[in-house]
Amino acid sequence: MALDIARIYQQLSRLEGWELEENTIRKAFAFPDFPAALAFVNRIGELAERANHHPDILVQYSKVTLTLTTHDSGGLTGKDFSLAEQINQLR
Repeated sequence: MALDIARIYQQLSRLEGWELEENTIRKAFAFPDFPAALAFVNRIGELAERANHHPDILVQYSKVTLTLTTHDSGGLTGKDFSLAEQINQLR
């Protein structure tokens, strides 16, 4: 079940750098070069597989933008915030 807006803002306040965009949360990460960006994406892939929850990933050379939402719930759920927290710990 998707979270209500009050709960979304509460969860978002605990996540550095993530922004609300419609029914998603999004964050961009910058790296020194393309190989470093790809290495980060691979680490995210491992987390996502373990959680069975997969972000949309956009790689633009040394910049990686992640977007999270729970499609089958029609919005944001605890899964999104949990994965975002784990991703933040990778940095």
